[in-house]
Amino acid sequence: MDRNLKSYDPKEVETILQVALLCTQAYPEDRPSMSEVVKLLQGVGLADRWADWQQLEEARNQEFSLMTHQFVWNVESTLDQEAIQLSQPR
Repeated sequence: MDRNLKSYDPKEVETILQVALLCTQAYPEDRPSMSEVVKLLQGVGLADRWADWQQLEEARNQEFSLMTHQFVWNVESTLDQEAIQLSQPR
């Protein structure tokens, strides 16, 4: 919040932040259209859209967590062999 503000409505700030987060999602197809943004800022459908976003994020986080546990990364596979060869004395 701007320190110069003497007072503000915390509920209004929460609404603005939620809409801003919905507008900055990683996948463009998940972002609201501008006409929907106007409605969301007015509070129309924001609770439902926010709940849907939270469920989607939770599902994606769980999916990502499962994916990372399926792979056993070999330390050697992360080394850049060409760079190592070039760095040896000639």
